[in-house]
Amino acid sequence: MAHASTPFGVVLLLGLIAGLADVAGGLLLLRFRAERFLHGFVAFGAGFLIAVALVEMVPESLEVSALAAPLWILLGFCGVHLLEHTLVAHFHFGEETHAEEFLHRSTAYSVAFGLTAHTFFDGIAIGSGFAFSSVLGWLIFTGMLLHKLPEGFTVGSVMLASGRSAKTAVTAACLLGAATVAGVAVIHLFPLLAMVGLPLSAGVALYVAGTDLLPEVNRAHGVRYRLLFFLGVGAFLLARAVS
Repeated sequence: MAHASTPFGVVLLLGLIAGLADVAGGLLLLRFRAERFLHGFVAFGAGFLIAVALVEMVPESLEVSALAAPLWILLGFCGVHLLEHTLVAHFHFGEETHAEEFLHRSTAYSVAFGLTAHTFFDGIAIGSGFAFSSVLGWLIFTGMLLHKLPEGFTVGSVMLASGRSAKTAVTAACLLGAATVAGVAVIHLFPLLAMVGLPLSAGVALYVAGTDLLPEVNRAHGVRYRLLFFLGVGAFLLARAVS
């Protein structure tokens, strides 16, 4: 594992910024009808995130351990599916407002729990990336940041649909942000976990990009959202080339 060249204070600040984006997503739900705006973020973020996972996170993980890394990647992929679609009975990722749905409170809390676990691994991914190199850390941070608004928007909409108050919706979004920061802190406190955290997070990123974000992009009206996906991939390749 490469020596980390980015001070922990900077990494923690980036984790905080990513976490605040979750909170912003929850606030955005309460203030505006932002479906189109968030569709763009989802599409661009899906392209950037899947490119980061395939081109950077997976190869770096395999370089550390060619035998163990694929198993950790698979575990990350399957673990998110377990949380989002097996243990949690009602889960939609993206910009749905659930305006015509009524959810049981226990279902809403299970969705919030699943998303909190997911955002914790966002933080693990950011911290693990910086543990390997500053370039990898920045690329992962950018990929994670781009899907933070929809995360906060989603958990807020689920809470409102279950009859909870606007304050509870924002509080749930804040919990997502706190979980992100906690993930970053865990890697700082236990840096050797980055060797597991990176491939595990790669599996999580592949699942989120491929099964959570892309279906939302495909459901969106307008070819521009599909093009934004490829723009996200291109933005990653450009960032990688100049870094």
